[in-house]
Amino acid sequence: MFNTKTKSPVYISAGANSLIGAGTIINGDIETNGDIRIDGILNGNLSGSAKILIGPEGIVEGNVQGQQADLLGKVSGSIRITDLLHLRGNAIVKGDIHAGKLQVEPTVTFNGQCHMGTAVIELANIVELKAEPALAVNQ
Repeated sequence: MFNTKTKSPVYISAGANSLIGAGTIINGDIETNGDIRIDGILNGNLSGSAKILIGPEGIVEGNVQGQQADLLGKVSGSIRITDLLHLRGNAIVKGDIHAGKLQVEPTVTFNGQCHMGTAVIELANIVELKAEPALAVNQ
């Protein structure tokens, strides 16, 4: 019933608070307009326009994009947060960060490049939009 092989994004409605519990594995992308907390495993991209929280046991194998995020778990992929990205506890990040503001606790492990400031976020989005048509033509 729930075991499908499609990789279409899962859409979560506006205003909803969502929880991906420990022991849950999702293969595919998630897009949400409400707050989301991940304590399970997401093998795909996460895009949110509200608050994203990745709990201490949460794992995201993909890109994370949103307005605000608190990260205590593991992310392997790029992170683009327009406002505040807070890396806490024993968080592990393997990938580049683009954030308006960044707060990092000393127990965090981060391997990648970091770009900060709202101008950096806007510039990165413009460069990404210009690059996408070229990729589509070459494929």
